[in-house]
Amino acid sequence: MSFPLRTRSLPFRSVAASLLSAVALSAAGQALAEEDPIKVGILHSLSGTMAISESTLKDTVEMLIAQQNEQGGLLGRQLEAVVVDPASNWPLFAERARELLEQHEVDVVFGNWTSVSRKAVLPVFEELNGLLFYPVQYEGEESSENVFYTGAAPNQQAIPAVEYLINEMGIERFALLGTDYVYPRTTNRILEAFLKEEHGIADEDIMINYTPFGHSDWQNIVAEVRRFGSEGKPTAVVSTINGDANVPFYRELGNQGVDAGDIPVIAFSVGEQELTGIDTAPLVGHLAAWNYFMSVDTDANYDFIDAWIDWTGDEEAVTNDPMEAHYIGFNMWAEAVRKAGTTDPDAIKDAIIGVVVPNLSGSYAAMMPNHHITKPVLIGEVQDNGQFDIVWQTPSTVAGDAWSEFLPGSRDLMADWQAPMRCGNFNVATGRCGGSTAAEEAEAALAE
Repeated sequence: MSFPLRTRSLPFRSVAASLLSAVALSAAGQALAEEDPIKVGILHSLSGTMAISESTLKDTVEMLIAQQNEQGGLLGRQLEAVVVDPASNWPLFAERARELLEQHEVDVVFGNWTSVSRKAVLPVFEELNGLLFYPVQYEGEESSENVFYTGAAPNQQAIPAVEYLINEMGIERFALLGTDYVYPRTTNRILEAFLKEEHGIADEDIMINYTPFGHSDWQNIVAEVRRFGSEGKPTAVVSTINGDANVPFYRELGNQGVDAGDIPVIAFSVGEQELTGIDTAPLVGHLAAWNYFMSVDTDANYDFIDAWIDWTGDEEAVTNDPMEAHYIGFNMWAEAVRKAGTTDPDAIKDAIIGVVVPNLSGSYAAMMPNHHITKPVLIGEVQDNGQFDIVWQTPSTVAGDAWSEFLPGSRDLMADWQAPMRCGNFNVATGRCGGSTAAEEAEAALAE
């Protein structure tokens, strides 16, 4: 027996209602997706030897995010901080960077301090096409499409600092003291070549010494510096000592009576934060070279300091150069997001070139095609209150060089991430992208 096939049609109005409901649900889902927060990764050590310097930078980015959210966020969306702690462990930096990009799917990362940590994460950002804003002075010899270098290159800090020692203070002998990793070693290679080529400084008038991270016993090294400086020529220490090793280093200078009138120290990694908690009375007159000091006399800086004190709830809270670099980098990224209308990394790479934002020193920072920015150079003298009196500065901002003219493998290289070049190590002598064998060999030797 067969039965007739029975079908039942939905009334037209029911079909239309179903379709409208589906469209509404789709639109609601799309709106929800558009309202998802923009995730900002923060990759700074909150423990270990570098926490003395980096934990403040984590707090800085969180403050900048909160300020941006108070202004309505970006593209109609709020910003959300995603914080991880790489714990001053260089391989762990790479793991935490991958976690931010793959698991948390952050749109941008602000982070790192040491160059060895930056070198560790660089392959991760390039593999996953993430964006890193790096806020600390570094050795140069690098330009990545995925990194924006908002700290100083050597021509924006180390070279002007040594020029100041020679031209303004008459220094003739140089003790180059650094922590044993890529930034001090490469910077000192550049400075050694600069001193010899540009100023005719002899080998015997250059002393170089490296110590491990967290080094605490400075008695013999400071004694050696004293002997080096007692041989008849005006002598200075050029310090690329990083992290908490600076505390016992400066303490030992005081213990051995090394003051700025005898052997001045000019530091590249010591700012207001590192001087917190140190008895600075014996250090008065020693120097630091940065692109910003808390003592800068501008309305923008006073506003930034007030905001920082309010954020921390600490009337004694200090600001420093890498904090300003994050301030500049964050504002450049935000402007590029507005300009591009998206947080897509490739769109940001194109949009950010040429972006100009105010710095805290009364001028402006511009993002150059080599992913470095323009910065003033300032020399500050330590005061007994832990602040710096600015004793010298460049008359205008200086554009950062990715590659040093004082290293044989680098002087023919340039970086330009704009179309049509899009190359970080274009060799102007050979006319090809890919750098030079000499630069690659030098990098490999340094890594060993």
